Order: sequence, then structure tokens, then C-alpha cells
Amino acid sequence: MKALVLSGGAGTRLRPITHTSAKQLVPVANKPVLFYGLEAIAEAGITDVGVIVGDTADEIREAVGDGSRFGVKITYIPQEKPLGLAHAVAISRDFLGEDDFVMYLGDNFIVGGITGLVDEFRTERPDAQILLTKVPDPTSFGVAELDGDGRVVGLEEKPKEPKSDLALVGVYLFTPAVHEAVRSIEPSWRGELEITHAIQWLIDQRRDVRSTTIAGYWKDTGNVTDMLEVNRSVLETVEPSNDGEVDRSSEIIGRVRIEKGARITNSRIVGPAIIGGDTVISDSYVGPFTSVSEACRIQDSEIEYSIVLRGASISGVRRVEASLIGRDVEVTPSPRNPSSHRLVLGDHSKVQISS
Repeated sequence: MKALVLSGGAGTRLRPITHTSAKQLVPVANKPVLFYGLEAIAEAGITDVGVIVGDTADEIREAVGDGSRFGVKITYIPQEKPLGLAHAVAISRDFLGEDDFVMYLGDNFIVGGITGLVDEFRTERPDAQILLTKVPDPTSFGVAELDGDGRVVGLEEKPKEPKSDLALVGVYLFTPAVHEAVRSIEPSWRGELEITHAIQWLIDQRRDVRSTTIAGYWKDTGNVTDMLEVNRSVLETVEPSNDGEVDRSSEIIGRVRIEKGARITNSRIVGPAIIGGDTVISDSYVGPFTSVSEACRIQDSEIEYSIVLRGASISGVRRVEASLIGRDVEVTPSPRNPSSHRLVLGDHSKVQISS
């Protein structure tokens, strides 16, 4: 069995962070989201992995390498434009051959991994198996309709009037039967080859399409709100450790991981939290559910429920919360007089200012 990991999307919902970084490499608990998926695939016993890459191919290649660090072998498959999930399957035909495979969206996060699902699929071998979960707003997802016996009878991509609240999770399992389905469908109104259309084709051909509704934790980390929520979830499991330096005037409370080279002086850190290597925190408060990456500087500031990326600096800021702060960003207070805000913002930025 092989795996196909999609890492070619533009990440428009995470701009401006993704203007300069692949969305799959934005860290959760100081580890890129993509890495969690690759680890889950390896834990399921799959070692042959194709990675779909687009405009951020060089960055993905540099981060992932040949896959040996995850215990897998990586084959990179270029996709010139993100033309749909079924298009990704089509261009991977040579790599996939006649093998069964799991398709995993590289910016998705599933607590507990996929080992049980893969084992079940290997045993039963339906033509396709999809994961479903209940969501409050199905209009943003592919949505499944089930009959009274729980069989999949229909799929619809981002419907205006959903027939259920069951959304497709970004993990799919297929036999080679899906290749005929992909060849048989036409692009949608979005100009993309939709995987939901390919699965619907299998249903219409009376092929064996099954679903598993998961009650566990799943997130599509395509926006800041979900990134922070996934970060919170992962930090709940962090094991406390201290490989850095903490002076006597500092207080460490709860599950806090302090990585090598980090220095904490006259500060209070309340877990769960992670402080990255070579980060310096002084005269500050770092609250629960905060991940601070490596080589950051936090001075005379307060931050909570946030993700701070590599090389960022926060100085003299009274309170930062529910924030995603990009690489090498500088956050400082504005002058008190005159009372004003001075902003340098990239395209598609979002800013909230308290008056």
C-alpha cells in the first residue's frame, strides 16, 4: 500500500504567512503540520509516499528531504496548478501503479493517526473508504449523504443546501478502481477535478464505497482559528522538560517544554507551552497554549494562546493573545503621543486594534 500526500495548495486563508511559507509547514507545537501526517502514515506501516508539490516545492523538499527521518521513502510529484484532488490522483498514476493507497491532505490534522483505518481497509478492501465527521457548517466541505443503513449514497462538494452535517475529512483510501473513476469525470464549475465526483462515480457504478464517522479530533488547518485550536490540542499532550536555562526569579507552572539553548529570566511561563531553542524570554508572561519557536525574543510582554514563528521579536507589548506571529516579525508598542497606530502590512493581512 502506498500513500499520496497533497502539499501543493496556495494557502490563501493563511495569508500573509503563506506568501512566504508553505501552509503545510506552519508549525503546530513547534513541528510543521505536514510532519504529523507523515508520521501517521509511517506508523500505519506505509513506507512508499508520493508528495504532491506546487509553487512551494523547494521549501517542502528542503523540510522533508528523502523521508528517511520519518521512516518512509519520498517521491515528489510536481503539480503545475492546484486543479483538484482527483487531478492529483491522475498525475500520480505512474507512481501509484496498481497499488492500493491512502490519500492524505498535508494540512489536515487527525488525533490518533490512521493506523486502525488502514488496517481495516487492508482487510476489507472496499473500492473506496472515506472518513466523515459532523461539522456545524457543512457548506465549506465535501458533504456525504448516507442511507438508513449507513451506506454512502451521495456526495456533494461545498453544497449551498447540505443534505447532512457529515463532512469529508482529508483522508481517503482507494483501490486502483479510483483511476477509472478519475478518467470518467469532468472538471467542476471551479475548473477542478473533484475527488467527490470520482467517488460519486464509483457509487453510481455500484462499487463498494464505505465510510467511517470519526468522533475524535480532526481539523483542516487552513485558517488561523483552526491552527490555534490544533496547537492547543497538541500542547495538551506535551511532556514537561527543561533543556534550557531558567533563573531563580522565574516561575514555571504546569506542562512546559523548554528546548536547548532557551533562556528564561524574571518571567512566568504557564503551561501547556513550548519554548523553542535559543529563544530568550525576559521580564515577561507566557500563558497556556502558546508555542514559541526557536530564536525568538520576548521582552517585557505578555502572550497567551498563540503561535510565534522562528526569529520573531515581541517587546514592550502589554497583551497578545489568539495570534499567529510570522517569522522574523517585530512587535513593539506604538508611541503614546500622539495616540495612533503605525502599521506596515502585507497584502490580505487582517488586523484587530483596540481603541
